[in-house]
Amino acid sequence: SPPDPPVPAGPQIVLSVYGPDFFGHDVVRGYGAVHVPFVPGRHKRTIAMFVPESTSRLQQLTSWFTGRRPEFTDPRVVAQGEGREVTRVRSQGFVTISFNVI
Repeated sequence: SPPDPPVPAGPQIVLSVYGPDFFGHDVVRGYGAVHVPFVPGRHKRTIAMFVPESTSRLQQLTSWFTGRRPEFTDPRVVAQGEGREVTRVRSQGFVTISFNVI
């Protein structure tokens, strides 16, 4: 029989951070996701951000000249993580957020 689908671990916040590059183009600066805590109180979470990278030198050079960098078209890719192991990504810093849960 086929395996059961994965059970969702609860709601998540998915971040897509954009900013200008050297040429003034608005490009992705990082993606990240974190699960929302269920326990009441104040919670601080640090999210490791990452960006997808081109797989070849030619694609990297072309994207640098055109200002078009690789982006995810579906935010579920960031939230699920499934299939990301075959995607080349680069670490791009951290974002810290605070939750106040009641």
